[in-house]
Amino acid sequence: MLRKKEGLTVSPYTQLYDILVPKDHVLRRINTLVDFSFIYDELKKNYTVDFGRNAADPVYMLKLLLLKILNPLSDRDLCERARYDMSFKYFLEIAPEDNIIHPSLLSKFRRQRLKDTNLLDLLIKKTIDIAIENHIPLGNTIIVDATHTLSRFQFLSPIEALRKQSSLLRKACYRVDESIKDTFPSKNTSNNIQDELDYTVALIQSIAKNEFLQLVPDVKEKMNLAQEMITDYEEHTTLTTSSDPDAKIGHKSADTAFHGYKNHFAITVNGLITGWFVTSGEKADGKYLCELIEQSRTNGVEVKEVIGDTAYSGKDNLEKCSKENILLYARLNPTISKGFRKKEDEFYFNKDAGMYVCPEGHMAFKKVRSLMKNYAKNEKLIFFFDVEKCKSCPLEGICHKIGAKSKTYILTIKSNLHQEQLDFENSDAFREKSRMRYRIEQKNSELKNRYGLKKSMNNGLFGMTIQSASTVFIANMRKIIREIDKKGA
Repeated sequence: MLRKKEGLTVSPYTQLYDILVPKDHVLRRINTLVDFSFIYDELKKNYTVDFGRNAADPVYMLKLLLLKILNPLSDRDLCERARYDMSFKYFLEIAPEDNIIHPSLLSKFRRQRLKDTNLLDLLIKKTIDIAIENHIPLGNTIIVDATHTLSRFQFLSPIEALRKQSSLLRKACYRVDESIKDTFPSKNTSNNIQDELDYTVALIQSIAKNEFLQLVPDVKEKMNLAQEMITDYEEHTTLTTSSDPDAKIGHKSADTAFHGYKNHFAITVNGLITGWFVTSGEKADGKYLCELIEQSRTNGVEVKEVIGDTAYSGKDNLEKCSKENILLYARLNPTISKGFRKKEDEFYFNKDAGMYVCPEGHMAFKKVRSLMKNYAKNEKLIFFFDVEKCKSCPLEGICHKIGAKSKTYILTIKSNLHQEQLDFENSDAFREKSRMRYRIEQKNSELKNRYGLKKSMNNGLFGMTIQSASTVFIANMRKIIREIDKKGA
């Protein structure tokens, strides 16, 4: 049964918070700025309201998820830290002597209470509303990009992931006491996942018998992570399939790939996140520009300018921005603006003949204007060369494929839209504004290295979305606090 919590619990020890939690502590500042009561309205559909036992307060549970972003720990270690950390208890609005929930309730809260909610958009909207209330300017420019997040089990089969975690756990124990090795069970050498699970359980049980090892934080944290992995396999997999079925292979470049998710997002010039969209890793960046613009508008930004990289200069995006009078500071793909020519294989245009000439000086004898199948939507000019001349040319095999029955040179005809963007690209205003794109790279680094977005904490697209929602909320609130401090300085 859902029941709202009525403020901070009354306790004779409450004054400890005034002594131990500084006035400028980030958790105290967030509690002061944010009224979390909006969570009740969003989640009440996932609770019964008139019968059953009292459920754990949803605001309390959400705050634990936020604490996990600030302090990347397993659920068990997070709850253990909250048991004695006064700043955690103050943020959770409980008395210093109160107990903390069992960590298993956090997993249940994520799976059951947050399903079918729009938590990501809700938390972004809340932070932007707080920024507006505190007179922090949003401007009318957004910077867009996509950052990848590795799957929790990147490129590893279930047995490989479990074996790696067991190895990390053993090494943590060896650093404390090398002789402990003799008391551990024999390593599993088979490729059967159940055998590896049984070995990991036996290893954990062996360590649990040593009271001294359990007091070492490094050992305890790795043991808890191993235990969580076992639970994940039992709850989310059949032990023979991938442990993260929603994660997909994406490409950062022609030579590098990753296994995981993409977070497509927009920020203001001063670094506030105004839009966010989570997808599997293979999705294209530019496809989500329209959604990011609409999210940013919904959250209070009057978007008039968009800054992005080449991925966002697709024709659909150019058309939308042109239609809505939005200036798009994104360079055209070189295949559109410059074509596919290479310096060592460059054809040049003879303006008098109206034909292209090959590197050896042979002129095309025919040209055709056409929309080619399997090519982009722009029209092409196809120039045909005499293949008999190619057969006796020094560049045979380089410029002309040996045995080919024809030799053509294809030129993309830029649409008016592309030509307008190319002219804009060459302007001083474009170059000046484009220099601001580095700011979203800084935000990328902050989200990954400071708030743990480098790797997913949970399995599945839903788990990644919940992690992203918590990350965006914390990142925005800390940015708002810094902006408020600047104004007060």
